[in-house]
Amino acid sequence: MASGLLLIDFQNDYFPGGALELVGMEEAAAKAAGLLGRARERRTPVLHVQHVSLQPEAPFFRPFTGGVGLDSRVTPVAGESVARKHFPNAFRETCLAGALQAAGVDELVICGAMTHMCIDATTRAAFDLGFRCTVVADACATRDLIYAGRTIAAADVQGAFLAALGSAYARILRAEELWP
Repeated sequence: MASGLLLIDFQNDYFPGGALELVGMEEAAAKAAGLLGRARERRTPVLHVQHVSLQPEAPFFRPFTGGVGLDSRVTPVAGESVARKHFPNAFRETCLAGALQAAGVDELVICGAMTHMCIDATTRAAFDLGFRCTVVADACATRDLIYAGRTIAAADVQGAFLAALGSAYARILRAEELWP
């Protein structure tokens, strides 16, 4: 089996000062940078995903803005694919499946943002496409959500979505458990 590292939406708008700051994004990016370094050392294929909104008045990830840019800690280098997406599922209308197939990847190590949206949608889609998936919990971030008039804390959102993914779709690990 060949594994590949999938870094999803480590974009400036999700960091402090961005248009939609997430809880724990700095920590997730630091963990992802460590994973990225180890993947490069191991010659593991690395694929980046970047969300670019199709709506000119979108609140975040607008084209040609600083917020759509990838964080400097996880910048792609030559030979690493970047799939630009417009939907939460990184496979929908992108080059991702083809890039993974070309790299011979059948197992994905997934990290990024937002856990409750793009990580969830992409992991479920990857599983449905036949990939074995591992989600790196501490290299993912999310935010508080509002439901039925109450605030669901980001830690609870994170826990609920990772628990659901871990029940059938993916192994859930911490960064230090993956490639010691």
